[in-house]
Amino acid sequence: MNNPYIPETAKIVDIREEASGQRPIKTFKVALTDGRDFNHQPGQCSMVGILGIGESMISIASSPTKKGYLEFSIMRLGKVTSALHACEAGDTITIRGPYGNGFPVHDWKGKNIITVGGGIGQAPLRPIIQYILDNRNDFGRLDVIYGARTSQDLCFKQEILELEKRDDVKIHLSIDVGEPDWTRFVGFVPTNLMQVKPFPENAIAITCGPVVMIKYVIKNLLALGFSDTQIFTTLENRMKCGIGKCGRCNVGSLYVCKDGPVFAYATLKNLPEY
Repeated sequence: MNNPYIPETAKIVDIREEASGQRPIKTFKVALTDGRDFNHQPGQCSMVGILGIGESMISIASSPTKKGYLEFSIMRLGKVTSALHACEAGDTITIRGPYGNGFPVHDWKGKNIITVGGGIGQAPLRPIIQYILDNRNDFGRLDVIYGARTSQDLCFKQEILELEKRDDVKIHLSIDVGEPDWTRFVGFVPTNLMQVKPFPENAIAITCGPVVMIKYVIKNLLALGFSDTQIFTTLENRMKCGIGKCGRCNVGSLYVCKDGPVFAYATLKNLPEY
């Protein structure tokens, strides 16, 4: 895109409900109206909006290996996200971007990958999982550790259950409080991580979710022997412009929208309290 301020239009191809209740989440599958593929990397974000309403920075929830469409998993929180939740298949939205840096997946070839997600924080991790599965011979073991408040808050449930059928993927699900029909781990995601005990040798760990969860996940990864350069996460400071002009998302000398949202812990630990 030559002008970062001019949005592109996209048509909503499909809408899938991920979670209901007080924290509803929907996944929107969209295609650019000019038919082009979106040139992005796992971990990058886009400004998604509706003309006359506004726009919000949203993580791209699909891998660049998925051609012809993009997916955004969006929790209904405010004016823009509520308007998006009211949309139907066939409606037109706007997209700007992609913005920020992505996960260095090309540098991870030959590595074992562990993703650790909480709630809607699984959305930025999903492109990594898809990318690895679409380039399976380039990577080692894949462990997916994922939890939410309740079973109803888990995103991508059907595809995660399908992944469990594979021999080359290990799924470790959890919910915060037990439910009558829940037979998996009960407890917080950082605790489940310590139950799984992934080995740090030749491994990369990526975590996304609530800030408090990320802090304890990183603490536990370090306790398991992971180095600062083996741990990656994303910062979710509220981003307004996407190009480092408004200063809304700065952390110390860095701007989340252009220097992030992906950070290695080796960089993150030297920033002011995030």
